[in-house]
Amino acid sequence: MILKDIHMRRESKSFTDAMYAILTAANRFDGPKYMLSGLSGMAFKFSVHQKLLPMSVTAYGQWGIEHKPAIDNLGIYTVFDAGRTRHSSFEIYQKDAVQWMRQSLELGVGGVYWIPEFGVIHGYDDDDRVFYVQDGWSEESRIVLYDNFGINMTPFWYCQIFGDKVNIGMQDAVLESLRLALYDWETMYKTLPDRCIASGRHAYSFLIRAFEQGDFDRSGAVYIVDSYLSSRSEIKEYMQEVKNILPGLDEVYSMYTELVSIVEEELAVSLPSIHGKRQLAEHRLLSLCTTFEKALVLEERAMGLSRIISERYPDRKRSILPRWGAHSAR
Repeated sequence: MILKDIHMRRESKSFTDAMYAILTAANRFDGPKYMLSGLSGMAFKFSVHQKLLPMSVTAYGQWGIEHKPAIDNLGIYTVFDAGRTRHSSFEIYQKDAVQWMRQSLELGVGGVYWIPEFGVIHGYDDDDRVFYVQDGWSEESRIVLYDNFGINMTPFWYCQIFGDKVNIGMQDAVLESLRLALYDWETMYKTLPDRCIASGRHAYSFLIRAFEQGDFDRSGAVYIVDSYLSSRSEIKEYMQEVKNILPGLDEVYSMYTELVSIVEEELAVSLPSIHGKRQLAEHRLLSLCTTFEKALVLEERAMGLSRIISERYPDRKRSILPRWGAHSAR
């Protein structure tokens, strides 16, 4: 069984690309990808490894914890499972995940799957015991055996499916997206005790320091700054769309417009395309440092204003003690 209407394209973070392909095909989301990226808060996530390894882009925290609030703000029911393939219980969870992934496909809804990076499961064949997976880069589907579900070159596995949707008012959704952005901005490390990967504003310091010292992964640097520009462009487009919903967002939009402009101008020179592939111009490292220092100042101002906007409205999610949750025993 193949879901014909799912077409994943790599344009944003891989999780956003996968989610957008699934939700639009299942009529759970109607709008451009930058709106999904902005409302879910995924556009605001920024993480950098101290050596600028390419895994930085998806190392923005524990995926379940990061993705659940993103989906919640879209009003969509979701189920996910994940872990490490070395765990003795993996085989049991693997068999269970294969079954509910098949059930979701039978209902006409694809699933997110860690390949790596994130892709879309859009079909299965019980006779051959395989899933069909889109990676967003190729028109051809990958094949994953049921017996190999979750097994990949990394120690992690992850899959997620989606259910029904409730409507959330646009003002509430935009306000929550700002609060998700502020959490990302102010959290220095999301993979503790490992401090090799920084998040939010601290990610800028890792990026700038690596450019200053010169000891970093070149291809990773290109991927990180390309992904950074894509996400900040999404934020700019998102803010342009919602700037009239809350007072002050027009100023946030102006700051991201300026940020995108200076970064685009710099990367056009510092990351020239050679034979169709972007490469880092070594003599531009100091200029890159200066550009990202300016970008940091602009985003700090944008986040400061977002905080002021947020504080004008009650925040019931964070001010009311839940009956069950992080603040109480389980």
